[in-house]
Amino acid sequence: MGRVGLVYDPRYLGHEMGRSHPESPERLRAICGQLQSSGTWSRLHQLTPHRAERRWVELIHDSAYLESLERRAPASGYAALDPDTSMCPGTLDAAYVAAGGALVAVDAIMNGDIDQAFCAVRPPGHHAEKDHAKGFCFLNTVAIAARYLQHQYDLQRVLIVDWDVHHGNGTQHAFYDDASVLFFSTHQSPFYPGTGRATETGEGPGKGLTINVPLSGGQGDDDYEEVFQKVLVPAADNFRPEFVFISAGFDAHRDDPLASMDLTAQGYAALTHIVASIAKNHSQSRMLACLEGGYHLQALAESVDSHLLALLDSD
Repeated sequence: MGRVGLVYDPRYLGHEMGRSHPESPERLRAICGQLQSSGTWSRLHQLTPHRAERRWVELIHDSAYLESLERRAPASGYAALDPDTSMCPGTLDAAYVAAGGALVAVDAIMNGDIDQAFCAVRPPGHHAEKDHAKGFCFLNTVAIAARYLQHQYDLQRVLIVDWDVHHGNGTQHAFYDDASVLFFSTHQSPFYPGTGRATETGEGPGKGLTINVPLSGGQGDDDYEEVFQKVLVPAADNFRPEFVFISAGFDAHRDDPLASMDLTAQGYAALTHIVASIAKNHSQSRMLACLEGGYHLQALAESVDSHLLALLDSD
């Protein structure tokens, strides 16, 4: 039975981008409600996040960009950063506490308090670039946590698995020339944000350590499992990661309104077992997942529950 931590904080509900925006506080309310009603919540170790220190965020994001976010944060209403992404008065606090939640989870795992963790955080992060917000994202939570891990605990090899239906452009760019990070992504293509071609494989010391598997749409549980078994597992066995992160978007679910994939909640459990097996074989089971996308509330909640049950019931 795995010891699994959960990061959640009501401050994550303080970020919103308008009543009709799909990336809404209701996403976390649906997840929490599902976990409590199913009984999964009571099986998790609750982790209390804090606001990430600026020095850790600056491992990924330019100082000038962070200052621009502070200047543009509105006292009321919304400030648009791109056509899809805007700030409200609670946005920056939520983003910094999301990053801080991932750092707290890293510490808990590395200190041996838990084996894995799921960070039920928002706003999401994997589209955020070093110098601009993008695609509902402001701070790249997984990337910040990966760099923090390396600096604080001197680990040499980190695997980041991004199964969100949209390519994690910000994460890829953060580590594109880095030999210490293996980045693996499955995503619908052509699709937002337009990156993630199979020919994008890294450069310099990181050549070959970016693995993109663009999918045309309509792929389901068996298709995803085949990709993970045939592409991810051999790459991970060769790389031998010391810690595993998941950018855990659940918008490849068949019911998600923003994409056209065919994954089910059971499919996400199967992918979780594959990635957890990699962590068990190479990383002393150390694994951290951060919520990214997922916009059908019931499908999102059930998929997160299945993901956590797969971790809880793993050997």
